[in-house]
Amino acid sequence: MRKDKVLLVEDDSTLSYIVEDALAREGFDVATANNGEAGLRVYDDFHPDIVIADVMMPKMDGFGMVKLIRLKSPHVPVLFLTARTALDDLLHGFEIGANDYIRKPFQIAELVVRIKALLRRTFAPAEDSVLTLADCKLDFAAQRLVIGDNSKDLSHTEAVILDEFFHHPNEVVEARTLMYRIWQNDDYNNFNRLHGFIYKLRKYLSSSSLDILNIRGIGYKLAQKD
Repeated sequence: MRKDKVLLVEDDSTLSYIVEDALAREGFDVATANNGEAGLRVYDDFHPDIVIADVMMPKMDGFGMVKLIRLKSPHVPVLFLTARTALDDLLHGFEIGANDYIRKPFQIAELVVRIKALLRRTFAPAEDSVLTLADCKLDFAAQRLVIGDNSKDLSHTEAVILDEFFHHPNEVVEARTLMYRIWQNDDYNNFNRLHGFIYKLRKYLSSSSLDILNIRGIGYKLAQKD
């Protein structure tokens, strides 16, 4: 039986060993690298199903590495390990193609859950993954939003949020529902992260007939513009 292949790019050798050992025990096939440049070389040889990368590394940081990976592999899931907490840093990571973040220090069990969730969503059957609403079409499997003749590639998290909205048009979707689907918790610290994604999605939809409304104190609603 083929094992899911994980590329771990982490310059902390102790942490890298611990994570590699734990993931191998969970049944993953793991390859490692200790900086972004080495990570790119291993990526080309190993062809992983998912990339786990530290942000701050020597020679080439995680952001730079993922930018280059995205040029050749738009849809391979990427999870960043980071000690950074600033919203701008988090949004920048998602802008260049991250699917998820996990903050250091973290529990191995949480990392495993997130890896499995990303792999499950990425390699789920594509049937019925295309939803149409008004003048917009969401292709969840391809992580793409189409408005008229224009298309926008989405990060995994952006696709997840829109998928929830497209399945519940004109209904209030609670913020905690979205946070649980994305991060498996409704920690208050994730609310600002969620709102950052909503802000970006509103910009994507600005040329469409749809808008995301803020339902104060509850969540959001995808509805036709007035």
